[in-house]
Amino acid sequence: MPASVASPEPHADADAAALHRRVAGSLARQGLMTHLGAQLRAVGRGRCEVALPYSERVTQQQGGFHGGAMGALADIAGGYAGLTVAPDGMEVTTVEYKINFLAAFQDGELVARGQVVRGGKRIIVTTAEVVHRAADGRETPCAVMQQTLAPVPKTYQETTE
Repeated sequence: MPASVASPEPHADADAAALHRRVAGSLARQGLMTHLGAQLRAVGRGRCEVALPYSERVTQQQGGFHGGAMGALADIAGGYAGLTVAPDGMEVTTVEYKINFLAAFQDGELVARGQVVRGGKRIIVTTAEVVHRAADGRETPCAVMQQTLAPVPKTYQETTE
């Protein structure tokens, strides 16, 4: 670690692990995301990254990623970024989102990076950028989204296995 980078607080790792468990547990309950093959890549306070590998489950008639899959991925990344700032015992639900599709792709994977713009008590505003990651690692923007979330009470109990 470079000398200019401060060591994290001792509880920072525990907080990060707790956020990751919270988001991963919620994502595991999402039938659509499980069916599509979404993968949680990174979680931090106010941010979340989710990937969606190319497969026949996420294509449209011409073989490219379906816009609905891109929108769902952006919604999930933004939503889970919002969840990281919601109080314990709460989940979030999407009130609305606006998405712009910039380009279509086949193969590789989509990566959505959600970020909280404002985390309030009644609404949470997020953005998400969706990029296509090619096999060589090159990333190209393919969609941008802005989203409004509402915190709602969590209505399920976590299971321990």
